[in-house]
Amino acid sequence: MDRATKTGIWIIATGVILTFLHFGRSILAPFALAVFLFLVIEGFATMIDNWSRALKIGHARVFAVLIVLGGFFGFMALLANGIAEFGRDAGEYENRINDMIADMYEVVHMSGAPTLQELLFNETGQRFFATIANETGDLSGDLVLILIYVAFLFLAQSSWTRKLDNIFPGFEQRAQVRQVGDEARRSIETYLWTQTVISALITALTYFSLLALGVQNALFLSALIFVLNYIPTVGSIVAALVPPLFAIVQPGLPAWVPGTPPQDNYIYAAIVFAAVSFWQFSIGNFIQPRMMGESLNLSALVVLLSLAIWGAIWGIPGMFLSAPLTVLMMIFFAQSSSTRWIAILLSADGNPQGKGTNTELSDAVSAAQTYGENR
Repeated sequence: MDRATKTGIWIIATGVILTFLHFGRSILAPFALAVFLFLVIEGFATMIDNWSRALKIGHARVFAVLIVLGGFFGFMALLANGIAEFGRDAGEYENRINDMIADMYEVVHMSGAPTLQELLFNETGQRFFATIANETGDLSGDLVLILIYVAFLFLAQSSWTRKLDNIFPGFEQRAQVRQVGDEARRSIETYLWTQTVISALITALTYFSLLALGVQNALFLSALIFVLNYIPTVGSIVAALVPPLFAIVQPGLPAWVPGTPPQDNYIYAAIVFAAVSFWQFSIGNFIQPRMMGESLNLSALVVLLSLAIWGAIWGIPGMFLSAPLTVLMMIFFAQSSSTRWIAILLSADGNPQGKGTNTELSDAVSAAQTYGENR
């Protein structure tokens, strides 16, 4: 088969796969979210099991499920409470935004400044909010399905090893599959767990900073930052912009803010932006790389491209899962000589399998052979 034919087959196969992923998003995206939620719970259960020798792994899983579900429903309650608070002050926020729009038109010497309602309820605004509402509604509707998937993943977990032995009876092939699976699971668990810890740390520090600065509804804004930090790169940028945008239209400002209206709002928003950006930048650039280690090993350009591609395919779930899904692709592409070049392009250091792959594979083969002899 010549090179042109191979290239044509690759292009057609890629198009078919992308089409399948896009049109199957209603089934595939919730299942992917369920798998990654399962990995987060399983990693949390393993940590609890390592900390407490008195608990068995089954009990640790029960505790992990209860803690994760409790945290999720607590987070939803925070969002609901925050939205209700903003709703109570909606009139004051609207007046402040209308004043800002009028000021901006005056600066550029234009007349006929529109109001907030006119901007939101024109054709473009209605289309934008309809898209956001549809995406959010679909994600909320899939919540029950995701939890059902997670429950069945736990039930099916005990039979995975036996099925793997039956599918791959050869020792070396079985060991290679186990090694690849362990590497993929370890990378994703490390990424998800580290991202959760980092998001929680940034959220806590941002919350106390917003409280000290007198930002209204600081708990709600901090909860938004926690979620946004799961979106690679772009999420951190948006998370740094959300509190200042709310601060700039905040009706009542703390007494310590200098300046006179309307300049005081802009100064206040700049101070809030500096405080939030400090935690995002310092933790994201110094602490997170040390905790993450080499578990991600994705090029920064690849992270941005994967965010755009998975977001276009699966919407909001694809944006949250873009990094771990791309890590999975890199690991699987690295297993074949014909696709290894793709894994090398995706990786940050040109070594998609890591430094210890050959040693780990040899150890896995030896373990599989010993297991077979003992049987």
